[in-house]
Amino acid sequence: MSRSALLFVGGTRSGKSGLAQRWAEARACRRLFLATCRAQDAEMAERVARHQAQRGAGWQCLEEPLDPLAAVRDFLEQRAAASEPLPGVLLLDCVSIWLANLLAADFAPDAALERVAALAAWLETPGLPTAVVSAETGLGIVPGTALGRLYRDVLGSANQMLARACPRVIFVSCGLPLALKGTLPEEIC
Repeated sequence: MSRSALLFVGGTRSGKSGLAQRWAEARACRRLFLATCRAQDAEMAERVARHQAQRGAGWQCLEEPLDPLAAVRDFLEQRAAASEPLPGVLLLDCVSIWLANLLAADFAPDAALERVAALAAWLETPGLPTAVVSAETGLGIVPGTALGRLYRDVLGSANQMLARACPRVIFVSCGLPLALKGTLPEEIC
């Protein structure tokens, strides 16, 4: 199977996850959703349930807040070893929550970015077609706290690493996709 990797990046509620899901659904009938979110309160649990319902049939969900790359590698190895069908596409949603989880777990910025670099290297090798979703935080105001600025800076560096690794980078605003690198996939036009 030919590999393609796309980075969908945009602001909060920009429509990036929906477009990434549409791309993945057009690619394969067996799909793997790799969630980095932790449902730590009732409101977040409700959001997770709503997103799961929107995905519908054909999706298998794998949740890993700290090491999504290791989780997907383990999942694929276990499926292959058991001669079970592999998913035809992967959707990782989202890098911004993943990095927030790492920083909250006291990972140093360099250690968090090492994990991103490993993901970026994986995206450059042949394998499963993959869509990666991340927030763009660099378009807003400078955060008023040191932690906010650190998060913004780490996420900005992570997005740059992933953008270099992916043949296509799609910026999403108001639900509209704009190709920053490569062409827009026909599945989302």
